[in-house]
Amino acid sequence: MQEKLPITTPAIISRSEHSISRANISEPALKVLYRLKKSGYQAHLVGGGVRDLLLGREPKDFDVATNATPEQVKACFGNARIIGRRFRLVHVRFGREIIEVATFRSLQFQQGEQSDEGMVLRDNEFGTIEEDALRRDFTVNALYYNISDFSVVDYSGGMADLEAGLLRLLGDPETRYREDPVRMLRAARFAAKLGFNIEASTEEPIPRLGHLLAEVPSARLYEEVLKLFIGGYAVSAFEKLRHYDLFARLFPQTEEALSHEDHEFPLTLVLKGLENTDKRLAQGKPVTPAFLFAVLLWEPLRLIAEELQAEGVPFYQALQEAGGLVIGRQVQRVAIPRRFSTPMREIWTLQARFHNTKGKRPLRLLAHPRFRAAYDFLLLRAEAGEADTELAAWWTRFQEQQGLDPKGGSKPAGSKRRRRRPRKKRSSI
Repeated sequence: MQEKLPITTPAIISRSEHSISRANISEPALKVLYRLKKSGYQAHLVGGGVRDLLLGREPKDFDVATNATPEQVKACFGNARIIGRRFRLVHVRFGREIIEVATFRSLQFQQGEQSDEGMVLRDNEFGTIEEDALRRDFTVNALYYNISDFSVVDYSGGMADLEAGLLRLLGDPETRYREDPVRMLRAARFAAKLGFNIEASTEEPIPRLGHLLAEVPSARLYEEVLKLFIGGYAVSAFEKLRHYDLFARLFPQTEEALSHEDHEFPLTLVLKGLENTDKRLAQGKPVTPAFLFAVLLWEPLRLIAEELQAEGVPFYQALQEAGGLVIGRQVQRVAIPRRFSTPMREIWTLQARFHNTKGKRPLRLLAHPRFRAAYDFLLLRAEAGEADTELAAWWTRFQEQQGLDPKGGSKPAGSKRRRRRPRKKRSSI
């Protein structure tokens, strides 16, 4: 049973007392808010969007909370659909942007809606905004922007924690983590993203409750891993996860590999790979989950491949066999969709083919659709001191000799492209 939290009178921060401007809220989000209001329902922005606006950051997305049921929300919009069973929500689509609309949740759960460990299995009991505020995870995520008068509604002291740079769970931390163990990952993520400290009582249970993540579906943990490592703060998130013994719950094979040294040198490829991920995102470059997971799982794969090589298995075959073993074990904790696990294995196995620098083999490898990612991975290995730096340099020179830019895979800046002369039309007889 959900603990009973006292419902208090909220602090109302008027428009003149906060920094949120409608100019910084996306047009689709405003359309949803105004449509719900016009239909006679309460409508508030809530969660990370409000938090980020108050911090002067650009929100990644906007979530709406309302007293309208999912069916009533859907009836307001022709471009909406109800999703989820555990948490029924409405997605309102505007082109590529989706506004997520949730009905205020109740403080009470029905019998059978929680596991023996206290994890919430279903959450479709609807309530009031006061109850909904106390169901939120962190106080800084429990702030509501009211479209009716443009005020910010604060039931939990979130504004004070926001100003203090503090992450604090609403309610008893152990109970809240048992309701949803992913909140431990969210604590680490928000601390990394915002540079906030985690309040002492919120922080204390994390290392001893990490085992509860085993109850969370692997597909959901996959989504959480992407949020942790493809948000521009992967290095900080990695350090937080290891500090709270959570990384081992997500990547046990990698944690085991990182606990050892290789020839008295610490293993650094994971950290350098995450630094590279943050750098690419800061430069507006894309990052694929395939490359991210290839980095995160390389150390255990390499150790297994070395054992296989010691038994006489050729390098290429050793990488193939080790890749299958490592991925098979990993997906028991964190799912990896096949559309990413397949290119991961290609990135790994192509590392063996980089040693073939004679004859036509380099040209054939250059034409491989996964060459660019595999070459970047080779550079990363060389930078970490785990691959031959001269081999990496050879492949850089080879690309330049072929008229390619090793940094982007295209023609080098300033190179002239040959113009094709227009063909003369044959005269018809």
